This record gives sequence, C-alpha cells and structure tokens, in this order.
Amino acid sequence: MALDLSPIWISLETSVTTTAITLVLGVAAAIWRANRRGIGPALLDGIFLLPLVLPPTVVGFLLLLIFGRNGPIGRLLLHFDASVVFSWPATVIAAAVVSFPLMYLSVRAALEQVDPHLLQAARTLGASEWRVFRRVELPLAWPGILAGTILAFARALGEFGATLMLAGSIPGRTQTIPIAIYFAVEANDLHQAVAWSLVDIVISLTMIAGMYYWSHLRGPEDARWGRR
Repeated sequence: MALDLSPIWISLETSVTTTAITLVLGVAAAIWRANRRGIGPALLDGIFLLPLVLPPTVVGFLLLLIFGRNGPIGRLLLHFDASVVFSWPATVIAAAVVSFPLMYLSVRAALEQVDPHLLQAARTLGASEWRVFRRVELPLAWPGILAGTILAFARALGEFGATLMLAGSIPGRTQTIPIAIYFAVEANDLHQAVAWSLVDIVISLTMIAGMYYWSHLRGPEDARWGRR
C-alpha cells in the first residue's frame, strides 16, 4: 500500500500558518508588555506562559471546553452553522496556543536587550514611534525574533496532545506527522513510524539550516527588516 503523504502537507501548512500567527501576536504582546508594570500585566504574563507548563492534553481539553458545542465560542459558531472541533483550523489553534509562549518569551527577551538610549536618540532626532521600531528596535531585536520563529515552528511541527484532543486524527484533514507516528506505533507498524520520524527530522533540520544560512552566512544586513 502506498504511503499517504497527507500528514506532511497538513503538518507543513499547520506549522507555517501557526508560525505566522504567533509571530504577529508574539511581537504585539511583547511590545505591549515591555512598557507596563504591575499586577495586571504580570497576571497576563502567567496566562501567556500557562501552555508552556501545562501538559498538552490538559491544554487540548481546555480548548475543547472552549470550542466544543457547549463551549462559549463553540455555541457562538453554531449560530453561523460553523464548527472548529475536528477540523484543520483546530490543528492551527492547538499548535498556536502551545507554541505562542516560546515566541512571546523570545521576542520579549530580545526587545528587553535593546539599549533604550538608542531608541531615545532616534526619537530625539524626530523619528516617529513606528520608524523607531522599524528602523532601530526591530533590526536590533531580530536575532531573538528569529530564534522565537524557529522555536515556534518546531513546536508546532511536533505538537501532538492538544491537537489530538481538539482536532482528532482524521486522515487527509487533521492527521499530522506526530499523530501519524503515534497511530503507526499503535498498529505495530514500526516501518511506517520510522519513516514518519525521519520525515519529521528532515523537515526540522532543513528549516533550522535554512534559518541559519539566512541569518548568519548571508550577513546581518540581509536578516534585517526595513533596512531600505
């Protein structure tokens, strides 16, 4: 029987989409948090980082309570004859929730390492806040943001527990590579499990090598945004 390759495309689509979402949300959350102190932001920090310490199955169960038919968002979606559970968007939601803390921590740490005197000097010269962020803060923080992107992609690619709880294992729709490995082992098909494991390793190494080449071998200028 020919090997069904759909888990590869599902995993790649999920990981790329998840990385894009967490990049935007992670940068926005880190910028918002950087200039705020107090109990409220600290509590929000705990919420942001909670998926990092909770078991993935617990995260998946909580997402199921939220997006299920009896959950607050699930009931809202039913009014539009829509459902998230056991669909491809569920794989993206599950992967985004568990990978967001890694992106957020990396971006926040990178932004905190930027010398505030450089930002203040740019403001003194008349640069707007957006220009300061795009031309000064973002290029300086880029290595940390890139590290967060790699970690988020790798975490999304390897996500299993939360995805299985929320999206299930539907071949051709929600069955990612980790889920395919799990069910191959359950069926005692070790050859298929090894094949999927090798595919996962190749994808991860290719992604890491590509990011390393882009950020190091091509020089720092090519790894910056808004340099024009």
